[in-house]
Amino acid sequence: MSAAVAATETAALCLTAGSVAAMHTLLGPDHYVPFVAMARAGGWSTAKTLRVTLACGLGHLTGSVMLGIAGLALGLAAARFEPIESARGAVAAWLLILGGVVLVAWGWRRAAMHRDGDPAAGAVAAASVWPPWAAFLVFVFGPCEPLIPLVMLPAARASGGAVAAVIAAFGAATLATMVAAVWAMRHAAGLVRLPRLARCADVLAGLAILACGVLVRLGL
Repeated sequence: MSAAVAATETAALCLTAGSVAAMHTLLGPDHYVPFVAMARAGGWSTAKTLRVTLACGLGHLTGSVMLGIAGLALGLAAARFEPIESARGAVAAWLLILGGVVLVAWGWRRAAMHRDGDPAAGAVAAASVWPPWAAFLVFVFGPCEPLIPLVMLPAARASGGAVAAVIAAFGAATLATMVAAVWAMRHAAGLVRLPRLARCADVLAGLAILACGVLVRLGL
């Protein structure tokens, strides 16, 4: 295969990887809804929200990249990764569900305390119940299902450069889409002014995270 043909195929693979990554991210609300929910409940700044999103996105990608590289080193076929990725997805889903339930329970209690005039109602923020590091842990377990098959194709042709390019394209598109989606949703949420729902922000955030976990668990 000539260098020109190889470069053309690599470019096509990178374009495919970027497109698949962007679509995969947009179709998975768990890639952005939890960050918007936590930012709203915890009163995060836009900068902090995007930093947490980016860090979690990197953790999300790193897990699958390391798994894929290990598989390549061991000469495993893409099909061999399905049980592992499925198990990782189940762990991530249950962590989201658990985090959502805890936040709903906390938010409900906090709203009740606020209604009763308890001055301690606002002493602990939602982020203390489900902090950024917990979101990072969830995303480390969350698999990037399309990444490994995309990496296997150039790897089968013994092209390390193409493998690196595909990983870079997939990762850049995933992170860019996550950040853009979170920024857009956070901006849109900031335009909604409903004072009566302010004390239920933690409950609503927990329900959003819980819903994401259920969707992931159901494979939707």
